Amino acid sequence: MARKKKKSAGMASDGWLVTFGDLVTLLLTFFVLLLSMSSMDRSVLTRITFFTDDVGFLTNRSAGRIPQRVKFIIEALDKPWEVLEKQKRIKDLLFPDDELPPEISRSTLDANLKVLARPEGVALVLTDALLFPSGGAQLSEAARRLLEPVLEVLLFMPAPVNVSGYTDDVGGGSDANHALSGERALAVLEFFLSSGLPPERFSVSGYGPAWPIADNGTEEGRAQNRRVEILLKTTPWLGAYVQ
Repeated sequence: MARKKKKSAGMASDGWLVTFGDLVTLLLTFFVLLLSMSSMDRSVLTRITFFTDDVGFLTNRSAGRIPQRVKFIIEALDKPWEVLEKQKRIKDLLFPDDELPPEISRSTLDANLKVLARPEGVALVLTDALLFPSGGAQLSEAARRLLEPVLEVLLFMPAPVNVSGYTDDVGGGSDANHALSGERALAVLEFFLSSGLPPERFSVSGYGPAWPIADNGTEEGRAQNRRVEILLKTTPWLGAYVQ
């Protein structure tokens, strides 16, 4: 009996080793878990960074709150029946003097830019004098800078967009006029798409000399008719699907 009691005492004196070993195992498991969670967070952040870089339109400008001037423009464009009253204000906010390309003065901009109400929404109408060289369909550097504020609005505004091109009636309804109007509309569309905007939001049209907005009998009128219209479809047309 004495020998058995001595053996039990020895086992009791070594029992703390089992508890200590369990504690060390738990601590090791805990630190391994922290390490794995830390690695996972880094991988998620890496994926998010890659996603924003790859898509392109999730830029610093579209992160966070909408700039106040862009918010005002969007609110105005959502009410086509008020754009004529607010046309000058919209122009000033969309194209501030300090952001206008040096090649384009305020008076030139006002003479060659209109904000018009359409049944489907609001159209920004820019003549070829602001966008293209005579007879050409390649955007000038000044034109690209001029379209950047429009792009900023489109980044925050989910409305579908139609880009349409028009010419004057010199040459009538020739294939050349229709081709030129379509190529100019495509040039503006490609600028928006190259900035990362989703293509499913856009449609493109080339109407040649059809649908003039001024008298083709004068040089001034023909200059107004050579244009690109960026139509933001903020108003559902009758019969459209409404959620």
